[in-house]
Amino acid sequence: MSSVSFNQLIAAARSGDRLISFPTDTLPALAVRPDRSALIFAAKQRSLDKPLILMGADATDLWEYVQGSAAEMEFWQSVAAQYFPGALTLVLPASDRLPPAINPTDPTTIGIRVPNNGIARYILTLTSPMATTSVNRSGELPLESWSDINTQFPEVLTPSPAELTELESILAPFDRIPTKTGTPSTVVKWTGKGVPNFAAGRGQVDDLIVLL
Repeated sequence: MSSVSFNQLIAAARSGDRLISFPTDTLPALAVRPDRSALIFAAKQRSLDKPLILMGADATDLWEYVQGSAAEMEFWQSVAAQYFPGALTLVLPASDRLPPAINPTDPTTIGIRVPNNGIARYILTLTSPMATTSVNRSGELPLESWSDINTQFPEVLTPSPAELTELESILAPFDRIPTKTGTPSTVVKWTGKGVPNFAAGRGQVDDLIVLL
C-alpha cells in the first residue's frame, strides 16, 4: 500500500529516496527531488529527451534556476505575476543551479510552474521545488485517481486519504481559482526572439496568447 501519512510523504520527498504524488490544479503530479529525476524517467519508462517540469510553491522559489538579461527576467516575472499560480508552464533558459538530471538531453532549458492548488503549494513550501510530471507510463493516459496510482505505481507514495481530505478543507480557500481541469498545463517556450513560442500544452490561456 503506497498511501502514507503527510509527515512520511514530506520526509520521503526531502530525502529523494522515493517518488511521491500529490494533487495539483490539473493532474496529480509525480514528483521527486530534482537531483533524483532519474527515478521518474525509470518509473515512467520515459525517454530522456522529454524533460520534467520544475514546480515550486511560488515563482520566487524558481527564479534562481533561470538565467537571462535584466529585461528578459523582468518580462518573465511580469508574465508569472499574472498567471502564477495556474495551469501554465514557462520554458526558459536554465541557470547552472539546475540539476542536469531534470533535462538530461538539454540542460540549458527548464520548464517552471506554480500550481493553483493549496495542497501542492503547501507541500512545495516544505520540500523546495521538485521535478514533476504526470503519473503514467510513457505513451499511456495520465492517471487521475489515487487508487489507480497506488495500483499501477505501488512504489510511489501518495497522501493518506483522510489527511488529504482534511488538508483540502483547510487549504482550498487559498487557491486563486479553485479548479481541477484534468488536462496538462499550457506550455510556453521562450525562443529568444522576443516572442514566446507555444508548444505541447493542451490547456488554454487565451489572454496570454493575445498578450504575447
